[in-house]
Amino acid sequence: MGTYILKRLLLMIPTLFFILLINFVVVQVAPGGPVEQAIQQAENFQGSKDRSGAETVTPDSHYRGARGLSAEMVDKIRAQYGFDRPAYERFWLMLKGYLSFDFGTSFFKDKPVTQLLWEKMPVTVSLGLWSTLLIYLVSIPLGIRKARQHGMLFDRSTSLLLAVGYAVPTFVFGVLLIVFFAGGSYFQWFPLQGLVSDGFHDLSLMGKIRDYAWHMALPLVTMLLGGFAALTWLTKYSFMEEMSRQYVLAARARGLTERQVMYRHVFRNAMLIVIAGLPEALVGIFLAGNLFIEIIFNLDGLGLLGFEAIQQRDYPVIFGTLFLFTLLGLILRLISDVMYQWVDPRINFESRGAK
Repeated sequence: MGTYILKRLLLMIPTLFFILLINFVVVQVAPGGPVEQAIQQAENFQGSKDRSGAETVTPDSHYRGARGLSAEMVDKIRAQYGFDRPAYERFWLMLKGYLSFDFGTSFFKDKPVTQLLWEKMPVTVSLGLWSTLLIYLVSIPLGIRKARQHGMLFDRSTSLLLAVGYAVPTFVFGVLLIVFFAGGSYFQWFPLQGLVSDGFHDLSLMGKIRDYAWHMALPLVTMLLGGFAALTWLTKYSFMEEMSRQYVLAARARGLTERQVMYRHVFRNAMLIVIAGLPEALVGIFLAGNLFIEIIFNLDGLGLLGFEAIQQRDYPVIFGTLFLFTLLGLILRLISDVMYQWVDPRINFESRGAK
């Protein structure tokens, strides 16, 4: 197992490298970069001066964004964002900084990317952990009951609910909740956006807790509706598999009640595989679910930060969030594999040639 873990850790290095390389190449050819945006802003500012009577300066230039700016001004803008260097040099400097977790400085927020990530991380972490806890609290009891009543009315009726929860995208639930309960068209019971109210710091301790829960209600319900189906099915079939084993039949033959069999014998063994899947569940919640929830409810976390960076072509922030999410995903998936082998020693990734 130690050899497998070492291989996976070593494979993270080229994986991160090629992901960063591919995205670096893509953003170099994408139109509307930070240089073009800065030039456009300068041209708009110059245009407003022209309309007020100032003299227009329009020198000839080969650069397509420089029709209303001098060549010297364009060169200054390119140097400001580091685009006066060749692409390979910029990529090499970026990699050298990443070795020390120096992701550079945001083009538009005028802060180091590391500081921005650190400031936004509490929102993303709190949303991810609370939603994971809520999903497990709902999915495990529901999955156990479905396993005990397999094929009965309760199992069939809840399967329809699970199918809807699994098929409908998470952001659709978020939009529907906003429309119905956040002042969209019907009720205004919950705030439309943000994690806390404006006067949050002036509230008492209980007031802060109530205000935080009030703002988190709709995002957490959205995460629950979009994420509990898969875990419920996993719980159900894990328990059904354990209930068919010989030791369960022996426990029933000794006269134990169904409840005693379930919670003294089956529960411990069936829950191992569910717990082992926790890191993989966190990957989906943090890297996919949080992104849409933070955008829809305007929660100032890593997902919203990355979305705004893409809109602004803020390359240091884009690469910083991409690197952090990729690294987190690789580590969590490695932990998930290790836990699966710990739960079931028959699983041997090395003998199967897993990478």
